[in-house]
Parts: sequence; structure tokens; C-alpha cells
Amino acid sequence: MVDADSRKGKRTGVSRRNFVKAAGASGVAVGLAGCISTGGGDGNGGGNGGTDTDTDTPINTEETTDDITLQWAADTRVAEAEEEVVQALRDAGLPENIDIDILAGSQVTDNRQAQYQQWLSGGRSEPTLLMMDSGWTIPFIARNQLQNLSQSLPEEMTSTIEEEYFEASVSTAKGSNGDLYGQPLFPDFPTVQYRKDLLRNAGYTDEDFSTWATESMSWEDFSRVTKEALDANPDIENGFTFQANVYEGLSCCDFNEFMTSYGGAYFGGRENLFGPIGDRPITVEEEPVINAIRMVRTLIHGEDDEYALDGITGGISPEAVLQWTEDPSRQPFTTGNAVMHRNWPYSIVINGAEPSEENDQTGFGEDLGVMPIPYGVTADEAQYEGTGGPVAALGGWHMTMNPNSSDEQKQAAVQVLRTMQTEQFQLDMFRIIGWIPPRPSLLESDQAAEVPIIGRYLDALKVAGENAIPRPVTVVWPQQSGRISQEVNAAFAQEKSPEQAMSDLASQLEQIEQNA
Repeated sequence: MVDADSRKGKRTGVSRRNFVKAAGASGVAVGLAGCISTGGGDGNGGGNGGTDTDTDTPINTEETTDDITLQWAADTRVAEAEEEVVQALRDAGLPENIDIDILAGSQVTDNRQAQYQQWLSGGRSEPTLLMMDSGWTIPFIARNQLQNLSQSLPEEMTSTIEEEYFEASVSTAKGSNGDLYGQPLFPDFPTVQYRKDLLRNAGYTDEDFSTWATESMSWEDFSRVTKEALDANPDIENGFTFQANVYEGLSCCDFNEFMTSYGGAYFGGRENLFGPIGDRPITVEEEPVINAIRMVRTLIHGEDDEYALDGITGGISPEAVLQWTEDPSRQPFTTGNAVMHRNWPYSIVINGAEPSEENDQTGFGEDLGVMPIPYGVTADEAQYEGTGGPVAALGGWHMTMNPNSSDEQKQAAVQVLRTMQTEQFQLDMFRIIGWIPPRPSLLESDQAAEVPIIGRYLDALKVAGENAIPRPVTVVWPQQSGRISQEVNAAFAQEKSPEQAMSDLASQLEQIEQNA
């Protein structure tokens, strides 16, 4: 049984730990990008999905002069901004003879992976370009379902990726042979957004907001401040909203942050994140992991919960978080009914807009504040190196190519990928959707700082990048992720005690490891 008293971490500043070296970085480093899905594939990296496609076939990389339309499997955000996105491609040099047909995929990463698996396993020739979650790109590579870009693209294109992009993102687009199968489109990392106007009613000032932008607060302080804001604004129903549904986002992201911020880990130290499978410790039963669950239970169910964590002010999160993924969790905050909200940069663009009739009055303008994820213990107090402090789970997406597409489609796709490598396009997408540029150097640029809305929050985003949480991307992770989200959600929902849920999970993880 875990002792009821949590370790109390005090800090006066942010731990500036660079988890993963970024090639060409100028002060910003990120951890492993990509939010991994649980659906699709056999989980062992074997096979090629039933196709006999030669993914190493060279591509004609000369500019095509034929009129052609390419299908790009993207997401709803890209589809909703299709006119601006296509114009950004044109401005960056994409010729008029290449038209882009954007297919809007689900915002839920699990659903996207399942759809892609169906398409590629069936040998479907379209879409030619697939926007692929960097966390589940590797299983598609292992199944020989993506075009080998190292064998297909000009050397100057692959060397640009290798030398100028975030190294961590690049590593999730590579096969075991070291070849590239994806071009990073953007890394992603979360922060906590908050309403300055509501917190001013609780007595906080711009000086506090300036401090919070770079100096993470403890979960104890965060819960107390949120409760004070709720008390000062009785019309607001929700204190802190986040994502805790049984889905990939819980295991790879939200719980990964909660757990790591308390010094916990799935498989011991950071050196075990990527294996060796079957020969690494399972550490989910340890005290820091249990404390993270107890902390979240307290946030949801209050201080009278049987397993409430001392020091945490309870009852600030609705039970609805147990059913929420990203966008459903965003809605209460965007519509003005929450104080604090954990989400990815895209939602900063939405929530930081100026309210107007054009956007149905949503957006808080400069009353939107952004801070790093709170911490449970400091990095110095954590048992495992690379844990503790204001950790943030890294997400991100790649552009990959369908090897079943025609030679003409692939030739045109090379021109699209080349256009997406331009700094202009990357900065335009930072402005249009909030995608973090895949080049670390661009976050230090004046142009990034001048991007409307999200450019105001680069300081908080940099802290998130400097304290990134890699997650265990192995061929068995798709199986393990589903078990993690089920057990963690059950513990959050009071269906199991924290200890029982983690004991059950440890047995399941061990079985998966040994059967790999």
C-alpha cells in the first residue's frame, strides 16, 4: 500500500532538460514525437499487410508538367482550412498543374490508423499522400506498406530532413535499416491554457501570468489556484479539463504526463523506452505511478475519494473527462465554461482568437494564458533520470507516400513534399493551423514570433519542448497502449483501486513483453 503522503516538490524555476538532441537546434529540443494508436496491425512488426508492393522503386523526381490531382489524406483541420493550405502550397512554389484533393480524416488517431491500414493492406492506389501519426508510422514501415523515401527522393531532400529537422521526429520516420519512410510535417506538444480574466477575479495578476509562462507550478498549487478561480466565478462549472477516454491519447499522452511528472515510468528509466522488449522492468506498480493516479482521482472525485492524494485540492475536473478525447474536451473551455484546459497547439489558435460574430464570439484574445504542464516532483527528486518536472508528451505527424500509387502520382507527390520543406510553407502552417515548424531553428525566428495568436506563447511552448516525454515506441506498444488506457481509465473512474489497476496492468504488460 502506498503511503498517503506524496513527495512534496518545491521549485523556483523550470528544469531545462534537453531529452533528445535536435539536429540544428537553436535552444529548443523535443522528445520523441508522435501519438501512437492502438488500432491496426499485428503488433509484432511482421508481414507487409498482404501486399507485394516494392516500396524501394525509384521515382521520377523531375517536375511534372502534366495536369494531375493528388489525394492527400489529412484531418478535419486541414480540410476546414483547405483554401488557405492550398494557397500556402502555391505561395511556396507548388505549380498550378498539380491540384490537391484533401480528404478529411478523423481527429481520433486510432480511427485514422485503422483507415490507413485498410487502404494500404488492400493495395488501394489513392490517396497518394498520407498524413501519418509519427507514433504509429513505424508499424507501417515494418509491414512494408510505405514508400522508402531514402531510395526514392533526391539526396538533397533527404539530407535536409536528416540535418535540419528535429532529430526525435525524424527517428520515428525511419525503418530498422535507417532509411526514411516519412517527412516530418510538424512536432506537437501540449500545454495548459487558462482564462486570465477568471483568474484576475481570484486575485491573480499579469505578473503571475508572466511567471507561469515559463515556471511550472506543482499539481498542488495548480489544483488550489484552479479551485480559487472556480470559487471566484460561480457561473463557471469546470475547473480543469483534459482527455481520459479509453484511447491512445490517455496512454501515450495525458497519463504519460501525469505519471512522468511524479517521477514514474512504464518501463523504468528512459534508457528502456525503446526496448529491449522482454528484458526491461515493468514499473507501473511503483509509488510515483500510483500517486499520479491518486492525484487525478482527487481532481475528479474530490478529497473524500478513498484514494485521494494529500495536498491536492479536489473536485475541479468533471467526470466527463473519462469520456473525452481532444476536441470534446476543448468545447467547454472554448465556449467559456472552464478555467484551465490541457490540449495541443491547434487549440491555442482557436482559443486565443479575438471574439467576433464571425467565429460565433468564441476566443479570448490576450485573456488566454498558456503555461507548461504542472509537475508532481522536481527532476532532482525523481527516481528515474528524465522524469519529474513540467513534462509534456510529444505528438506530431509525418507526410508519407502510398507505394501503390501510380508513377505519375508519385512524381507529383515529390513536388508536394519538396514544397512542404520550404520554410515559408512551414511558417504559414504555423500561422494557419498552429503546427509547430519541424525545423527547431524556426521557433527562434522573428517570423514565428510575429505569427498571430500562437506567436504570443512561444516561451511556454519552448519549455514544453525542452521537457518532452518520449514514449515507448516498439512493435508491441500498440498492444500495450490499449491495456494501459483501459486500466488507467478504470482506476480514474473508481472501478478499481490504483494498486489493483496497476497490478493487473503489470501482469498484462509482462505477458505482452514475453510473448513478443
